[in-house]
Amino acid sequence: MIAKRKINKRFKVKLLESLRSIVPVTVIVLVLALTFVPMPLDAAMKFLIGSAFLIIGLALFTLGVDVAMTPIGDMVGTYLGKKNKLWLYVIMGIVLGFIITLTEPGVQMFALLVPDIPTLTLVLAMAAGIGFSLAVAFLREVLHIKFNYIILVFYTILFILAFFVPEEFLPIAFDAGGATTGEMTVPFIMALGVGIAFTQKGNVSKDDNFGLIGLCPIGSITAVMILSFIFTPNSSAYTENAVYYSSYADTATLGTAYAEALLGYLGQAFFALTPIIIFFLIFCFVALKLSPKRMMRVFRGILYTFVGLSLILAGAKVGFMPAGNILGQYFASSQFSWLLIVAGMIFGYFIIAAEPAVYVLNKQVSEITKGAISQRAMSLSLSIGVALSIGFSMFRVLTGIPILWILLPGYVLAIGLSFVTPKIFTAIAFDAGGVASGPLVASFLLPMSIGASYAFGGNIGTDAFGLIAMVAMTPPITVQIMGLYVRFFKKTS
Repeated sequence: MIAKRKINKRFKVKLLESLRSIVPVTVIVLVLALTFVPMPLDAAMKFLIGSAFLIIGLALFTLGVDVAMTPIGDMVGTYLGKKNKLWLYVIMGIVLGFIITLTEPGVQMFALLVPDIPTLTLVLAMAAGIGFSLAVAFLREVLHIKFNYIILVFYTILFILAFFVPEEFLPIAFDAGGATTGEMTVPFIMALGVGIAFTQKGNVSKDDNFGLIGLCPIGSITAVMILSFIFTPNSSAYTENAVYYSSYADTATLGTAYAEALLGYLGQAFFALTPIIIFFLIFCFVALKLSPKRMMRVFRGILYTFVGLSLILAGAKVGFMPAGNILGQYFASSQFSWLLIVAGMIFGYFIIAAEPAVYVLNKQVSEITKGAISQRAMSLSLSIGVALSIGFSMFRVLTGIPILWILLPGYVLAIGLSFVTPKIFTAIAFDAGGVASGPLVASFLLPMSIGASYAFGGNIGTDAFGLIAMVAMTPPITVQIMGLYVRFFKKTS
């Protein structure tokens, strides 16, 4: 009975966090629909229902992550730290990175938007890339390799490889990196890192607790770049998939659309969660001796995650993607197309300010740095960074500027700052880049960019995609600038 009351209390907290995340976007969209944007009534209804799906789904999903996924990550991390064998870190990094990526909502949503590569193939490639990156991140943590050296080497390799990737695939590849870190991967991987660090108290510094998330996108970007040499870009496929809006004659038809989507995503969520269930059972049998009561609590958390993931995917696909697409088309086709930039920045600011994964990161940063980096300062720097990145992304839609013209100098600046900024800020900054690109970015802002590019007559593959990559790039810059401020004006080393 006591455990049930605790779960109910935690669900209420998660529901409030979810409301804080979804409601600002919902209100802004509805205000625009009632004033400037002629949104069809059934599209507005779909969006409202989708908002309800996302609010409940995100609350259940994050509750499940807290009850099941984070404890699993902590147990595995502690086990790895006690064993302290390099080969085991590599194997577990590959396995865990792969299976946890399959459950990430942002990955599933992003894969739906890429017509050139089969959805399952893209998801599996991204998962394999994260597995490789997580193995490297584990080794960095236990071998105490400086984070800025690692990112300098890997991003240099990435940008050299980028010059050989077909133009249409380049923004998609960099977007894939940002889409892989969100509500599932962030708390799970952070728990892994804390579990490992806990067993090595005398040998680990504060900045070794961070950087796991920041390294993960590198593998995913590389994997999609490799896919670009196998699949042929198809520009017409982007045009065919650019408009997500379908009209519905009545509420019954609309309800049927949601029911069909939910049934489909129940199967997809089951497929995504099956590997981690199998892993947990094997891990318990081999390494842990959990009580039946504790195992049941974990499986209850997995059930919450399953239902929540299904609701999130259905709400995003049926409600949020069409709404974002309609808004993008309207602003880009109006005589004041520059308003697309303003609208994108406003959405970006509010979306990141309310992301649950951002809250998780901000809280842990504040605790580990003992308040030297406050939650408010982290939140403000991320909000400003993401707002700027969305503005630049919408500017790209209207001008067709190649994405490398922005990403290359951006990462040169970010990596350059890493050699003058306090070490802990660098690892946190790149983690923040991964955290910032949550499910709302993939389900709402990227469709908005695609709709705008379609209406403006641009190349969707080269101009619309790249938005998630831009979101992931700016926090490493803004957070490190904040680190310089702290270093020189607050005398924090």
